[in-house]
Amino acid sequence: MRNNTMGSLVWLRLMRFTNRSNQLSNDFLKRFDLTTAQFDVLMQIHVYQPLTQIELAEKATVTQGGISRMLVRLEKEGYIVRKQDWKTKMISLTEKGESILEEVLPVQLAFQSSFFDDVLNEEETKTLFLLMTRVHKNSQKKELPPE
Repeated sequence: MRNNTMGSLVWLRLMRFTNRSNQLSNDFLKRFDLTTAQFDVLMQIHVYQPLTQIELAEKATVTQGGISRMLVRLEKEGYIVRKQDWKTKMISLTEKGESILEEVLPVQLAFQSSFFDDVLNEEETKTLFLLMTRVHKNSQKKELPPE
C-alpha cells in the first residue's frame, strides 16, 4: 500500500463509500420492497417519461440486460407500464409507481443526505459536490490508456 498515490487512495475511499452506501440504502429500501437500482430506475422514468428501454438504460445505473429483468418485475408489481408506440415500447410510471415514489422519495433523500449532513457543514458539502462534479465530468471524457 505504500506505492498508492493520493488519487488511488481517493478512488479506494470512494469505492468503499459507494459500496457501504449502497448496502445501507438497499437495507433501508427493503421496507418499501425496493432496491437502490429499482429506486433509481423509477426515478429516471419519473423524470424522463415516456422513454424507451435503451434511453432508460443509458440514464440508470443498471446494465442493458439487467434493465430488461427489472422492467419485467416493476411491470408485474404494477409500478410501470410499457406501451407499444409503432416499433418502440415506451415506458411510463403507473399511478401506483407515482404513489410509491411519493412515499419513498422524501425519506430516501433524507437518508442519503444524512451521510453528508452528519459530518460536513454546508460549505464542505458544496465544495465536495463541486469537486465530485469536476471529477465526474472528466471521467466522462476519459479513455483507456494505450496497451
